[in-house]
Parts: sequence; structure tokens; C-alpha cells
Amino acid sequence: MNINATLFAQAIVFAILIWFTMKFIWPPIAKALDERALKISEGLAASEKAKTELAAANKRVEEELGKSRNESATRLADAERRAQAIIEEAKARASEEAAKIVAAARQEADQQVIKARESLREQVAALAVKGAEQILRKEVNAGVHADLLNRLKTEL
Repeated sequence: MNINATLFAQAIVFAILIWFTMKFIWPPIAKALDERALKISEGLAASEKAKTELAAANKRVEEELGKSRNESATRLADAERRAQAIIEEAKARASEEAAKIVAAARQEADQQVIKARESLREQVAALAVKGAEQILRKEVNAGVHADLLNRLKTEL
């Protein structure tokens, strides 16, 4: 065997192997690698898009939280104002009611004083008539002397 012929045969087999590899094996491998690279780039693009969407969503969430906080603070302040108004209104009603009660009590006390004075006048008049009866030793007729007794009541 000749070494040149062996080298030449090996070079031809190697060339056939390269041609076969380039023709049948390399295109599917290159296609798979290209598809894989495309999937990776799409995944990276999707992740970037998701990051931007997440950032935008976080921003919207923060804005909504801020709005909610402001709205709840406003509602709380309104509730406190309403509570203060209700308290003030209740105080005003209570003082009006107290004034009414005091006025009613004064009016009732005045009426009781008037009744007591009238009762006292009648008792004094009755005592005066009894005293006059005893002094005069005769009976004084209340019906006959009604005018006189009424004047006596008013003087007392």
C-alpha cells in the first residue's frame, strides 16, 4: 500500500463526509439552532415587554393606591366633620331641651306659687271669717258676704 494513495483515499472520504454533513446534517442542525435562537430572542423580548408592563402596572397600582389613600383621607375628614356637626347639633338640641325643661319647671313653679298663694289667701280668709265669727259671736254667711270676702282676698 502506498501512503499517498491512502492519504488521497482518506482525503476523498473526508471530502464526501464534509459534503454529506453539509448537505444532510448541517441544515437541520442550523435550522434547530436558528429556531432556538429565535425562541430565545422572543423570550427575551417577551420578558422585556413583561418588565415594562409590570413597571407600568406597578405605576398604575401606586397611582390607584395614592388616589385611594386621598379618597379615604377625604372620606375620613368628611366623616369627622359630620361627626362634629352631629355633636354640635346634639349639643344645641340638648341645650334647647334643657332650656325648655328649665322654662317648664319655672312655669310649673310659678303656677305652684300662684296656687299656694291662692290656697293661703283662702285659708287666711277662712281664718279671718272664723275669727270674725268668734269676735262677733255670730255666724257670717259666705254667700251673703261673698263680695266682702272677695275684696278681703284681693287685699291679702
